[in-house]
Amino acid sequence: MFPETDTPAVLIDLDIAEANIDRFQAHCDQHMLKLRPHIKTHKLPMLAKRQIAAGAIGITCQKISEAEAMIADGGVEDVLITFNIIGDEKLRRLRALADKVRLSVVADNTATIDGLSSAFADADRPLTVLVECDTGAARCGVMTPQAAAELAAYIAEKPGLSFGGLMTYPPTGKAPAVQKWLTDAKTRIEALGLDVPVISSGGSPDMWQAQDVPVATEYRIGTYVYNDRSLQSRGVCTWDDCALSVLVTIVSVPDNTRAVVDAGSKVLTSDLLGLDGHGHVLGRPDIKVASLSEEHGVLTAPAINLKVGDRLRIVPNHACVVSNMMDHVQLIRGGSALGPQLVAARGKVW
Repeated sequence: MFPETDTPAVLIDLDIAEANIDRFQAHCDQHMLKLRPHIKTHKLPMLAKRQIAAGAIGITCQKISEAEAMIADGGVEDVLITFNIIGDEKLRRLRALADKVRLSVVADNTATIDGLSSAFADADRPLTVLVECDTGAARCGVMTPQAAAELAAYIAEKPGLSFGGLMTYPPTGKAPAVQKWLTDAKTRIEALGLDVPVISSGGSPDMWQAQDVPVATEYRIGTYVYNDRSLQSRGVCTWDDCALSVLVTIVSVPDNTRAVVDAGSKVLTSDLLGLDGHGHVLGRPDIKVASLSEEHGVLTAPAINLKVGDRLRIVPNHACVVSNMMDHVQLIRGGSALGPQLVAARGKVW
């Protein structure tokens, strides 16, 4: 199993990743919904460009440094950063980024907006700012439609800024409530004489129901490009749709119910996401990835039937975090190894 690839290694099956990109793009096209993929999952410019080539209108980034990495060699021209941006150094870099791409950001408070306005007051073109809305997921965001309208008006009055619409990361399985919340906010904002050109929703768990919030104009989604155990457990994908796996080697077999592999929490991550165990062993559903230390993963089964030197592939619980663990991933296609690929946005958390 890929003997030329040392382990632990993160494998990316390009055939599967590209099929995932095309399948969901077709779904969005069918429902006349614009797609803006979140690159925090793959962190690879080559896949961002593939998503755009398939029909995506641009990309979503969580941090300025991610966006900088994505546009470094061209091919990405439209970026939404979905994070409150605070601090002079970040604002300086944001201003420089706006000179290179069509840029929009989000905010859920006046302090963030004041900082953005100060940085862009003398810019040649205003910075587009969306109001982030908490429609039930209890992350960032204003908590009522009225608060969204008030913040939209505040943005519209600030020098250097342009109100661009609404953005939310919605709670899973709550489409009717999200639709009502966003429609109410849109109505209130339009009553103030402001247009609401963009309403941005998202989330991989509800990807096949994206159209169930018809007030949304675009959909942001990240994990779909690779898929993972958490999405398989929800019925969103199958194991055959999982493009990312971790190639591991058995380094110890203490007894006939237990084996140890060379990937621990520094590769597979400790994220459980409500699941039992830390991944799925492809081809061996009887094996449980029972526990992780930093460098070791412990596998258990009624009969392990493995020996030192054997190799396995594990689909992690959460693909996004695994991408950020590695300087390089190993690309494969058609069962053949293509070689390493630099994870350009790895560690870009500021």
